[in-house]
Amino acid sequence: MKLTLSLLLLSPSLLLAELKVPHFFSDHMVLQRERAAAIWGKADAGAEVSVSFKGKSASAKAGADGKWRAQIETGAADAAGAVLTISAGKDKLEIKDVLVGEVWFASGQSNMFYSMNRSPEYAGLIAESKHPALRMFNAPLVTAADNQDDIEGVWQASTPETVPGFSAVAFFFARKLHLELGIPVGVIKSAWGGKPVETFTSREALNTLPGTKALVDAMLKDEAGYDQARADAAYATKLEQWKATMAAAKGKSAEERKRLPKKPEVPKRPLLTEGKPGVLFAAMIHPFTGYTMRGAIWYQGEGNAKAGAVPYDQTLPLMINDWRKRWADEFSFYYVQLASYRAASTAPGTPDPWALCQDRMRLVLGTTPKTGMAIINDVGEANDIHPKNKKDPGERLARWALAKDYGKELIYSGPLFKSSEMKDGAIRVTFGQSGTGLKSRDGGALKRFEIAGADKVWKWADAKVDGADSVLVSSAEVKAPAAVRYAWASNPEGANLVNSDGLPASVFRTDDWDDVEVKVDTSAQKASEERRAMGVEIRAISAERAKHDRKSPEYQELNKKFQELMAKYKEGAPKK
Repeated sequence: MKLTLSLLLLSPSLLLAELKVPHFFSDHMVLQRERAAAIWGKADAGAEVSVSFKGKSASAKAGADGKWRAQIETGAADAAGAVLTISAGKDKLEIKDVLVGEVWFASGQSNMFYSMNRSPEYAGLIAESKHPALRMFNAPLVTAADNQDDIEGVWQASTPETVPGFSAVAFFFARKLHLELGIPVGVIKSAWGGKPVETFTSREALNTLPGTKALVDAMLKDEAGYDQARADAAYATKLEQWKATMAAAKGKSAEERKRLPKKPEVPKRPLLTEGKPGVLFAAMIHPFTGYTMRGAIWYQGEGNAKAGAVPYDQTLPLMINDWRKRWADEFSFYYVQLASYRAASTAPGTPDPWALCQDRMRLVLGTTPKTGMAIINDVGEANDIHPKNKKDPGERLARWALAKDYGKELIYSGPLFKSSEMKDGAIRVTFGQSGTGLKSRDGGALKRFEIAGADKVWKWADAKVDGADSVLVSSAEVKAPAAVRYAWASNPEGANLVNSDGLPASVFRTDDWDDVEVKVDTSAQKASEERRAMGVEIRAISAERAKHDRKSPEYQELNKKFQELMAKYKEGAPKK
């Protein structure tokens, strides 16, 4: 005790907490114009913290935990870099080259993460992309069990050297705003490929919806039963099997090798596994909550476009409202509807989880204020879930912002279903965002409309523009039509309804029938998952058992568990 006290007396600095701010408060950052921008960090408990910027000042007092938060007026947009100064006692931080302009947050999965250098056709544009006042903060891919207050990363100005690593969608969005508004634009990008919307949402919010609460409960159950040693043993066994398979494949032809297995992944506890409910919110969203900004852009949904998923028109609004609550700001939220994908369908009335997810995205526009949707069913690639065209999605998101946030007079969306009515054996469908008139993209007949009567038997329909904002849909095979659908497919090849600006119409349906869902046998899926988990446990026990002498008590106990599990495993085998 005496030694400890002596050290503290000799080194009073040990009693002091260093003045710190999160990484995103750093050189080259962009502050939201014409707002009181939030600045926060840590200092000594009870310390008086002062913040100054361009002649304005603000102060805050650090709490018992050292945390402090201040707000400073930013004024009008300014592309001349200024210094943001933060001080507490003798500690002082100077953040240089700070611009004032428009700030947006970009998130989602792989199509938002997709960088400019992945599309070869952008090489020329990249070489000319010197925009000192267009800046991006790229967050790294990290996971966390609990909400984090900081995340690494740096702000970078747009140059031919930095743009290749920028999110392509976010870059084209920001570029259009920057060029049209003539002011600085900053984007914070925090995205991770292949992940569902639930992982970007807090577990507190997920627990308010039955479908998503079930996902959280399942993860917490897995977490409670997770055994790192057992998982490591199972991984070691699978890794050796994989190595043996790869070694045996050497020197063989592609035909002889057939399909080689993927290298097994290092095991992680559920609460640190990307994609699990709330995990990426804790690590990659929570650090930014409160950063003063105009709004968010979002490109995700591929990870939720599957049979049996919790409906996206429930999960997306849940996340939007969760973020707005955390930011204490009803900011604008604009998202990209899924692109076309997979082989084109050829029959009407085909259940399709991709189209269903697209349509549920459309429904969010009517339920959640200050949202917008970029329609891109003319952009996708049948064999690639990552379309190389990221310019159209980014610029179509920017249209929503230019119209809704910056007061520009323009058509900001493709045609959106508005209403329908029966008329003389046909159905008239009226659209919003028609511009000066609807038309077909190629000048030919409208395609991909389908129609059905009360019998729910779908037929391809004849459709023609009937007035500036409506389409008349009919079929000689459906005498008493009851419902219409448009572009109802993961790849509605030939869908060609556009407005006067050439922007494509969204998928829609006028019915609420239950024939849209791909039926899933959840009991069989659950049994399969349980059997898979049992297989992992059996391999781990087998590996552990092999370390002991057959006559030892340890071996006998492990062997008993092994035999019991094997019996259950065999009982659960699919019947032939």
